[in-house]
Amino acid sequence: MLHLGIPDTYDSLLALAGILFAFGVTVFITNKLQGFLPKDAGREFAHDGKLSAGKPRGAGIIFVLCFAAAALLFAPLKAEIVIYLILMVVCMITGFLDDASKMPWGEYKKGFLDLCVAALVAMTYLKYNSNTIELALFHMRLTIPSALFAVLIIIMVWVSVNVTNCADGVDGLSGTLTIISLMTIYVINRIFGAGEDFSFLILLFAACILGYLWYNATPSRLMMGDAGSRTMGLFISIAALKTGRPALYLPVALVLILDGGLGLIKVALLRFLKIRILKNTRTPLHDHVRKSWGWSNTQTVFRFAIIQIILSVALIYGLQQGVL
Repeated sequence: MLHLGIPDTYDSLLALAGILFAFGVTVFITNKLQGFLPKDAGREFAHDGKLSAGKPRGAGIIFVLCFAAAALLFAPLKAEIVIYLILMVVCMITGFLDDASKMPWGEYKKGFLDLCVAALVAMTYLKYNSNTIELALFHMRLTIPSALFAVLIIIMVWVSVNVTNCADGVDGLSGTLTIISLMTIYVINRIFGAGEDFSFLILLFAACILGYLWYNATPSRLMMGDAGSRTMGLFISIAALKTGRPALYLPVALVLILDGGLGLIKVALLRFLKIRILKNTRTPLHDHVRKSWGWSNTQTVFRFAIIQIILSVALIYGLQQGVL
């Protein structure tokens, strides 16, 4: 919005102001409003889940709304971007209502709502973007029929929302991994000159997550809840789409996918096909490494982050050198 009254020569200063605003307002408002958030009841089956009992929960409503405000104020907006912002707020609200509910929403209800948001993302993306994608590994362009591409987008968005949600269980873990994934996508955009209308939003969203992490580092004062984790997963999937190379979602978010996704696969196979896998592996993986391997919360966050950073650096180098 502020772009309308400021000369182009000041765009860089406006962008810097936007990033500082996004971080600062998130820190300030979180500090002022955290006492009004619903309180966590502790998770019965999670490792050390009872230690979270009584902490403010659902802080995602704060940093997502701060991001939306920063985007509306400082980012050059197009209709497509505005729709994505609306869908992020919708995803956040459904998550927050679950966070605030005395009786948690059922898995099928939440899964269906995620599916609806994913379908709207697919419709929006295909309306404003080509259905031709880049396959970095094979150095080729591929045009996918729109109907098939829509299905693939829906699957990717739904998976991203839910694996990021499942990975939220250790102070600072999902937020840290999300920032690493998003900054990897930002660098990829800079390498290929892609996603120019979305790259600045990545920086704004990362700044807002950092503002939240100011209070979430171990020992945390509050938690993001579904309001934050689901919205982060949605944003990662949209950012991956906007690179024009959506398959890169797999390596840029691999730790999130493995941490949260193995549990989804394990439960789905057991529930629908009566197939039991990973009998001796606790899921999400962040619970397994803490309970079975004796990692502390800090070790879990740092080691998972280190693994994703190494993967991201290798990916960026391979793309830059034309190896991938």
